[in-house]
Amino acid sequence: MFVSEQNFSLPVQQGQGDLIEYFRQACRFRLEKGSVPIRFAVTASDANEYKCEIGAVEDIEPALALNENSIFDFRRRETEDATSFNAVFLVPTGIGAEIGGHSGDATPAARLLAESCDQLILHPNVVNASDINEAPENSLYLEGSVITRLMMGTIGLQRTRANRLLVVIDGDHEDIFVNATLNSVNAARACYGAHIADVLKMTPPVRLTGSMSEAGGASGTIENLAYLFEVLAARRQDYDAVAIASVVDIVDGSVLGYFTSDGTEVNPWGGVEAMLTHAVSAEFDVPSAHAPMMEGQDIAVADLGQVDPRMAAEAVSMTFLNCVLKGLQKSPKIISDASLFNRAEIFTASNVSCLVIPGGCLGLPTLAALEQDIPVIAVKENRNLMQNDLGTLPWQPGQYFEVENYLEASGVINALKSGIEVSTLRRPLGQIKSQEVKIEQQEPMPRPDDGKTNIG
Repeated sequence: MFVSEQNFSLPVQQGQGDLIEYFRQACRFRLEKGSVPIRFAVTASDANEYKCEIGAVEDIEPALALNENSIFDFRRRETEDATSFNAVFLVPTGIGAEIGGHSGDATPAARLLAESCDQLILHPNVVNASDINEAPENSLYLEGSVITRLMMGTIGLQRTRANRLLVVIDGDHEDIFVNATLNSVNAARACYGAHIADVLKMTPPVRLTGSMSEAGGASGTIENLAYLFEVLAARRQDYDAVAIASVVDIVDGSVLGYFTSDGTEVNPWGGVEAMLTHAVSAEFDVPSAHAPMMEGQDIAVADLGQVDPRMAAEAVSMTFLNCVLKGLQKSPKIISDASLFNRAEIFTASNVSCLVIPGGCLGLPTLAALEQDIPVIAVKENRNLMQNDLGTLPWQPGQYFEVENYLEASGVINALKSGIEVSTLRRPLGQIKSQEVKIEQQEPMPRPDDGKTNIG
């Protein structure tokens, strides 16, 4: 069992109403029988075609639950809960985002947006910064595929006070890095009271290889996934969330080349890490996150000089793990039983008030928002590799907003929260003019008894 990614193009069909179903059928046709999609995105589109990427688990063991689920499953929300205002904030992993494309550098934007809403739902890529995780107090830290399922309406979330964390590490790696990882785990116990259920050294380890896709984003392949699943299945009753630390082999370029690129290169680890955690969370319905272990001592002792500020958190870390442990400590429980969705303590798609994304990002969360009638705010300043004109999608009036930056996004959130139509805040303010509606009078049809008098 392994994970890989492939690219394909689809024709744009004018008037296509259900894009989610369209992409589901296209992926089903292109994947081998028995393969299960775990990650999907439209990397570029124009008037004629969609360029798509699909990551899938292949050669799946028959006993695994992965083949019972699909990332394209959709359940329309019946209502919107307006008792609170809750935003979903995404910066997709591995797309070279100007803000949030490196090491937790979208955290300031997250903290700003969190001030404008009751709860902010975010994923590890937004706030994970090696030894630092400054996620807002009113945020929910969720693996990216879990947020997709939330937006698609197929799961709910339940807050937890604390999770039992299972840590799985590369058992084949050098002692210096294994010991550093164990020190990070114990630091989490000593400094913020993390509940570590166990630390498992996996031999052979899950093997991640990072590469670049045709669109220039971070991608890769995963091997030994079946063994990891066996380990997690055997201990399933002992943990609530999974942290994985393993080496990511980079085939395109070098790690040192990335750090000396002044932020111009795509983070090479993120894409394959996302594929791994998507697979784990889909199989076991638990929060998960991955931290790359340092490849070798030559990297550990290298003088990187003064790196781009967005990379600095990684440049000063040995293990990159503490952000994962802190994020998973209170990550909410995944509720897949739809009969529980109406309970007050369960957070569902009905509780999502808006989605904030970088400009041009077209994946399942955006498509789900379109179908769920959830407002979407696209931030143009957060440039990235995705090349889609989101304004051409069939939005409802007042559902889609393009803004310059996250400062403006915060303003739109406040307007939506206050019930203010955004256009009324801009000048010039055009007039609403009346339209004449004429209803043509028709002669009434005579009734059969017209002109007759009924007596008795």
